[in-house]
Amino acid sequence: MRAGRNTSVFLVNVFRDGPGGGNPAPIVLDASDMTAAAMRELAAQYEHESAFVLPGRDGCDLSLRFFVPNHEMEMCGHATLGTVWLLKHLGLRPEPELTIATLAGMITARMTEEGPAISQPAGRCTLVDEPAAILDVLGLRKPDLEDFPVVNAATSRTKTLVSVRSRAILDSIAPDFSRIADVCDAIGSTGLYPFAVVDRATATLAARQFPRSSGYPEDAATGIAATALASGLRQLGVTSSARVTVHQGEAMGRPSKITVTFRGDQCWLSGHVELLEGQGK
Repeated sequence: MRAGRNTSVFLVNVFRDGPGGGNPAPIVLDASDMTAAAMRELAAQYEHESAFVLPGRDGCDLSLRFFVPNHEMEMCGHATLGTVWLLKHLGLRPEPELTIATLAGMITARMTEEGPAISQPAGRCTLVDEPAAILDVLGLRKPDLEDFPVVNAATSRTKTLVSVRSRAILDSIAPDFSRIADVCDAIGSTGLYPFAVVDRATATLAARQFPRSSGYPEDAATGIAATALASGLRQLGVTSSARVTVHQGEAMGRPSKITVTFRGDQCWLSGHVELLEGQGK
């Protein structure tokens, strides 16, 4: 634990799908005495999205705030899953279901046989009229693309979905990172999420996430982007599967697997969680 002496930090790893995989998340289980500046400083110290547990509000069981090194986020999927798992793992919240207040709204969390799962709002999806700048910043040409439109999709945060023809093309993407923030600002996006269909029959996808301005260039596993992708593809009629699997992080040497399931119109995000560091059992 690398934080100050009065702040206990647990480090969990979420979505791991092989050696070195997953996305770590520092979690502070009692952040009542922390300022926003201290929360952002801790996220910068760990260089990961970080979650801070606060007393519940608006009738919820607890509240969460999320910070990356550069700023506060409304919602972070893997840090929420890590928090839910950790609270259960430590026996601090034995209830089968929890309600959590976030800046993106209230979500529901529950433990399943596959691990923790959290709900997401209904997805929304809009076409990007002029994607040329997006393709240029990613170093892609039109022949690299699958026959799907470039869209902005969201459950909690807007991600720009760019479909490429193969996993090889996906893995070869080398963005101009200096221009990503400007491109995202121009289209109202929080990150570029190119993806490839690995197996249409099983709704298995591979993706990479290049965030707008988080303090690092690429993300090994992005739950909120995966829910945006799954919801966007359903709205476009690309898949009707109730279960979508997204593989991310392979190009970084950090293999990760994200699961998105649909129960009616309800979208649920889930994945493997493990404790890396802290005062756990």
